[in-house]
Amino acid sequence: MSLSNRLRGTGVALVTPFTASYEIDYDALGKVIEYVIKDGVEYVVTLGTTGETPTLRKDEKKDIINFTYDKVNSRIPVVVGVGGNSTQDVIEDLENLPLEKAVAVLSASPYYNKPSQEGLFQHYKAIAAATVKPIMLYNVPGRTGRNIDADTVLRLAKEVDNIAGLKEAGGDMAQCMKILRDKPEDFFVVSGDDALALPQIACGMEGVISVAANSFPKTFSEMVRLALRGDFKNAKGLNDKLIDAYDIMFAENNPAGVKAFMAELGLLGNYFRLPVTPLSDSLYAKAKAYLAQ
Repeated sequence: MSLSNRLRGTGVALVTPFTASYEIDYDALGKVIEYVIKDGVEYVVTLGTTGETPTLRKDEKKDIINFTYDKVNSRIPVVVGVGGNSTQDVIEDLENLPLEKAVAVLSASPYYNKPSQEGLFQHYKAIAAATVKPIMLYNVPGRTGRNIDADTVLRLAKEVDNIAGLKEAGGDMAQCMKILRDKPEDFFVVSGDDALALPQIACGMEGVISVAANSFPKTFSEMVRLALRGDFKNAKGLNDKLIDAYDIMFAENNPAGVKAFMAELGLLGNYFRLPVTPLSDSLYAKAKAYLAQ
């Protein structure tokens, strides 16, 4: 069930554009999907947390998934984000959301509950039993409040058949290296941290699920391809150009940062559903100045 042959490279965690009245802006979403495909990303992730999923209704989630399938039109793979802090709710979403055309499911670990490592294991084991789709774990302790330890990742990878991969955004390089050393050969591991993607690929990760690729798909995905080919000198040259953008992008909130860049690029309106608010004027000015370079 290896995902390497389908998802190696850059996946983009798609934002959800809104109108000024806070409805989903499907025209803008279509524009974003075309933009990232044209500029070379290998796949898209719909309903990741960058898509502001906590503020989306269940009917909206279904509509966004179906719209994404239709717009992508099988040109590149689609991964669907299905996570939450109630295991039963995640299972119901896996049963009710339109996942037939998804290559895999990306599932962020439960937030706020701060389960034990055994709780995390049992959560993922239970949701894996509810679907035939390959599941990618998503470790992002800065948002969830609990790290999925290396031992738990490896236990899931070895003991649960359709736990097929990991998006790692914990920022702990030692943990990353332990997972990459000890994982099953066909277990797919990607970075979930744009600023660390280059060194993590050097350690053995097979790509990244990126926020920055919403706004800089061409430069970012080429950087990743160069790194995966072992051309770290030229990959570093591209990554160096993006470092200041990463800093601006994640200084206050994701996706407020990336949407500021995208608004300036004419891809969408700079609108959010509360509690997310737009980037501060001073940081927005920095994003604008960066693009002017």
